[in-house]
Amino acid sequence: MTTETISAAHQASAPSADPAPLDPAHIDPAAPILLFDSGVGGLTVLEEVRKQLPDAPVIYAADTAGLPYGSKTEAQIAARVAGLLGRMTERFHPRLVCIACNTASTIALGMVREVLEVPIVGTVPAIKPAAAMTRTGVIGLLGTEATIRQAYVDRLEHEFAQGKVLLRYAAPGLVDAAEAKLRGEPVDSAAITGAAEALRAMPGGERIDTVVLACTHFPLLEEELSQAFGPGVRFVHGAQGIARQIARLTEGQQWARQAPDRALLTGRTDIPDAYGDMLKRYGLEKVERF
Repeated sequence: MTTETISAAHQASAPSADPAPLDPAHIDPAAPILLFDSGVGGLTVLEEVRKQLPDAPVIYAADTAGLPYGSKTEAQIAARVAGLLGRMTERFHPRLVCIACNTASTIALGMVREVLEVPIVGTVPAIKPAAAMTRTGVIGLLGTEATIRQAYVDRLEHEFAQGKVLLRYAAPGLVDAAEAKLRGEPVDSAAITGAAEALRAMPGGERIDTVVLACTHFPLLEEELSQAFGPGVRFVHGAQGIARQIARLTEGQQWARQAPDRALLTGRTDIPDAYGDMLKRYGLEKVERF
């Protein structure tokens, strides 16, 4: 069987109730969707949002000054995400916020939903569809250190993967590799092969046939990961499901893009040309410091 990649039809729910749609009559047509991630991983979500909602104005916010999130404590991540999104929603008045980051979502989504009066969509590891897909009953999960240790992931495993084996591995090097790839720099092949070999080396790992990409950065490396795992392995991520959830919550709303879509970076904006070109390929014409 050839290696195939599956974007999960798993709706991007998170550790609190799903948000309710806003009344379309009260939405400014120029109000953007705010997509938030620690870096460029959320571009995988943006790509799917573009397919669902091509006319939607978008602000893509990357907390590049805080990258990587996976090595931070839960308290650091929660405070940083809630603080940044509070300031961004106050300034830009988005109609919806998407936290396109597994780590931030599993830790901070509940808090953010409590304090912001705007629909918030998060993303969590696509364990449910992976459990439905696996034939061997052994699932690998690649995420950041912060994501794989969350109790929320434990609950997903208990609820949706009973009778299956879920092997988790923290692969922070894949975040750096994905960022490098989109900057036009060489990808650290050792990080790719190391992640695959680490999962395979776990008890039962030789039977893995499905891998959950539990970080929005990781689908950017699907080709490299498929080569490392070899044939017969399917990959699951939630970008399509997140986009469908955003489309559902904005159904019936009017769209009016009055200015080019832009990227906000919390870190330096003197980015390499390859990085800027990459953002433009995703329709982000302007880069600004936040």
